[in-house]
Amino acid sequence: MKGQIIKISSDLHFISCEDKVYPCKCRGIFRKEHITPVVGDYVLFSKEKSLIEEVLPRKNVFERPKVSNIDQAFLITSLKLPDFSTNLLDKFISLMEMNHVKPIICITKEDLVSADELKNIKDILKYYESIGYTVISNTEIDKIKELLSNKTSVFTGQTGAGKSTLLNKLNPNWNLETGEVSIALGRGRHTTRVVELFEICNGKVMDTPGFSSLEFKQFTKEDIKNSFIEFNKYPCPFKDCSHTNEKECVVKREVSSNNILESRYLNYLNFIGVDSNEKN
Repeated sequence: MKGQIIKISSDLHFISCEDKVYPCKCRGIFRKEHITPVVGDYVLFSKEKSLIEEVLPRKNVFERPKVSNIDQAFLITSLKLPDFSTNLLDKFISLMEMNHVKPIICITKEDLVSADELKNIKDILKYYESIGYTVISNTEIDKIKELLSNKTSVFTGQTGAGKSTLLNKLNPNWNLETGEVSIALGRGRHTTRVVELFEICNGKVMDTPGFSSLEFKQFTKEDIKNSFIEFNKYPCPFKDCSHTNEKECVVKREVSSNNILESRYLNYLNFIGVDSNEKN
């Protein structure tokens, strides 16, 4: 039978199949072959033996948290406590782009910022919309439910930004634990400890402890460059342009012309290890 792992507890893997859940263990050979099933994996299993026999090919897989086969990510982005950060937002977007996951920007805590602050942030977010990203508020529950349909989604973002609070709004029966934000640190307590895949709105959603690893060590500079999707709209005279010191770089020209958001470009330089102060 074919099913999907929706939760892992110790050596038990809970597999959803035909509206039922089957607790299964792994074949002993998995350890020898270094096969480690994760939440989100599609597997072939024996109902009679309660045994996972094969892990099917993955669309994508993340290390921390251990999840796979994600279609889209709701990037829960706080405007205050913790403060809005384009650097962190761009890290999440690039990470999702490089893993073939559609990013959806979901802002929270609009009521905590002044009118001027809100206008400035929304002007920035209009740029993200202009390059093709969906930007929504956590108050737009009906729209969020529409986006969840027929997709496997993950909710991630800044700690304390309101991930579990939003999931509770989508389905109050979950009653997921939420945490307060530390004023001193400007970040919240990690409250979600177990990765679990829930069914909701004709789709599936994961509540995770958050993506604790936002490093790009496994990716090349070319991968990172390509994750800034708007750069591809402005082809440079030579294909291997890094958009750093090249004199004829079209991307740098578009940054100067305000067609590319400067903070996006500076974050790109940061991610590939280039000091913007030393750039020509």
